Amino acid sequence: MATYLLVPGAFHGGWAWQRVAPLLSAAGHRVLAPSLVGLGERAESLGPEVGLGTHVHDLVELVCTAELRHLVLVGHSYAGIVITALADALPDRVAELVYVDTFVPRDGEAVADIMAPMVDAFTALAAEFGDGWRVPPQTEPMGDGGLYGVTDEPDLSWLASMLTPQSLKTFTEPMVLRNLGALREIPVTHIHCTGGGADFQAMRAAMPRTLPPADLPAERLKLLPTGHDCMITMPRELAGHLLELAAQPSTAS
Repeated sequence: MATYLLVPGAFHGGWAWQRVAPLLSAAGHRVLAPSLVGLGERAESLGPEVGLGTHVHDLVELVCTAELRHLVLVGHSYAGIVITALADALPDRVAELVYVDTFVPRDGEAVADIMAPMVDAFTALAAEFGDGWRVPPQTEPMGDGGLYGVTDEPDLSWLASMLTPQSLKTFTEPMVLRNLGALREIPVTHIHCTGGGADFQAMRAAMPRTLPPADLPAERLKLLPTGHDCMITMPRELAGHLLELAAQPSTAS
């Protein structure tokens, strides 16, 4: 049995995994899909002080309090930086890192360093609509790529209704790593979404760090022909890739 900790991306809550989590549980695994501080059902706790460190500290407390081990840490989008920092804080509890359509940050980097054009846009939105710190979520489709890759109803309207604002600090606070040696020993898998429409792909091309590393071994790269929110559009296929990891010796309990 493996223990999956599913961490949602920006503006999303734990609800984003509601189609994937039952498939993992049905296979006999333990699954946790918490919302990060200030997001999802925890939206009332959002404030200008909520940053990357807040999110990481909150998950460290969850892992330690629940005595979680042999973790398969799964991070979508923004959560790529969250799971990296979490694994650095608790490397002996992590069996696998899974980056779902996201980047691998380096020590000292913030999301703003990796996705500068997007965070510049977030900063402008916060200045205009969020008192300088609260970034409103996108709720309208972006060209042919839909909303985070979701194009079909009723999922499109449901997704738009569930997204909540996020603090600008979560995108600008740098990640500081202290256990680089141990972190490098943790196996890493990338699940990359190849769809999303021409507009989304053009945006991704402008931020090359959002693409899987060029030197990634083929067995460590899984492709899904869908848009960014693959947990909504291809939950069975995503769960299938995650279940393959549970069969590996490194993730067995």
